Amino acid sequence: MRTPNLKLSSSNHVKAGYDKYQQPGGDLEMTEQMTKPTNLGGSFTLPGAAMIVNRMGYGAMQLAGPQVWGPPRDVNGAIAVLREAVASGVNHIDTSDFYGPHVTNQIIKQALHPYPDDLVIVTKVGARRGEDKSWLHALSRQEVIDAVHDNLRNLGLDALDIVNLRVGGIMAPSEGSIEAPLTVLAELKRQGLIRHLGMSNVSPQQLAEAQAITEIVCVQNMYNVANRNDDGLIDDLTKQGIAYVPFFPLGGFTPLQSSKLDAAAASLEVTPMQVALGWLLQRSPNILLIPGTSTVHHLRENLNAVTLDLTPEMIANLDSLGGGPRQA
Repeated sequence: MRTPNLKLSSSNHVKAGYDKYQQPGGDLEMTEQMTKPTNLGGSFTLPGAAMIVNRMGYGAMQLAGPQVWGPPRDVNGAIAVLREAVASGVNHIDTSDFYGPHVTNQIIKQALHPYPDDLVIVTKVGARRGEDKSWLHALSRQEVIDAVHDNLRNLGLDALDIVNLRVGGIMAPSEGSIEAPLTVLAELKRQGLIRHLGMSNVSPQQLAEAQAITEIVCVQNMYNVANRNDDGLIDDLTKQGIAYVPFFPLGGFTPLQSSKLDAAAASLEVTPMQVALGWLLQRSPNILLIPGTSTVHHLRENLNAVTLDLTPEMIANLDSLGGGPRQA
């Protein structure tokens, strides 16, 4: 069982991981030059855990096929993205066994197992896929237990680093108690199958309910420069030292489009999506990013967003996309 309690702190460590994947006779040989490792936006220590993650991570949803269903068209390309990410310093990967389903976790295992000691894999349960590719709730006791064991099996792990309980709708939280499914996860945590727990797609009230049941180390909700309903929640989590991980940081199924993003990108000679990621990094120190992609080129663009230096004027203009400057 790995103990993910170390932080990548040198390019030598990164290079050693890259060399491992380049051994002669391996399943995949990458010929493109690797991204130069950076500090990836600084680091964040998860509360109550010996886990230090770089703030720029990777979301694995796009590694599955179209509509997050079935295998990708290019399995070797998906493996290359994962190996490039880790070699570039990413040590936080977000996934779920309902991506595919099962496919994404199996690709992660194929690409990276045995995992680097410092790699933190965050998965989620609470949903399943219908035969028509729909997204359905899976919050009964047995469904939650089965989902945890599916993640363990397909990732090749004895214990899951962090499991987020996913509730609510596709894009936003919904009313209702989360006690029953979270209590099941807390039991599995006590059994040693899960190290830490988080919540996904929750309201502040549901988070408070969750914290009365068990320690919560991260919250994963929809948030980006144009969708800012969680401004107050982020500020509260910052005070508590809890990570906030925005899903759809680039708009998700409807990519962000704005003349203000375009103007900032033109000034910096980068892409609008890089500006959107840069805005999130400056928003709060507890924000961890997990932008997804299925190509090495786009991965490198995402990672390079950590180098952006947004001016106060740019930040003020971008703040206005979400209705103006946030209230302190």
